[in-house]
Amino acid sequence: MSPTSSTAPAGALTLDAEALYRELLSGVRALRTPQTQLAGIASGGAWLAERLQQDLALPGEAGELGIYPRHTPLITRIRPGSVRIETADGGEEFVFVAGGILEVQPGSVTVLSDTAIRGKDLDDEKAAAARAAAEEALKNAKSDVDFAKAQSELAVMAAQIAALRKFRQKR
Repeated sequence: MSPTSSTAPAGALTLDAEALYRELLSGVRALRTPQTQLAGIASGGAWLAERLQQDLALPGEAGELGIYPRHTPLITRIRPGSVRIETADGGEEFVFVAGGILEVQPGSVTVLSDTAIRGKDLDDEKAAAARAAAEEALKNAKSDVDFAKAQSELAVMAAQIAALRKFRQKR
């Protein structure tokens, strides 16, 4: 599989869906065990992370969700925050998502988000500047719609900064 050009965020790979499907059916499926499943995070048409995982933790609407292999199928919304993937080889990967949808199927977990950033790509200065801009927009909101939009953006930026701190703490 090779990257293709797209409007995906910097550092993201855009994959050919048919090639991905063929690969999933061949090599990755053969590697799965009852203790692992495939986990993928997609944002803006690009796959940011795709790993065999033993555990996945992320912020659900009603609290933190932990997804293990053989989890009951479900679809739910997720809040802005960090997704932690414990890989089959014992490593960990962090990805910040600005909310989205979680789908759990037999043998696979998919996180869909408009915005997803790998932990290693999070930037303190950009996040702080975006938070300051959201706070300023909140102060200058002239309507309920402007206020709600600024409040939502501020919540996402606060979650991104918290995810960045959590990622740095784990390194």
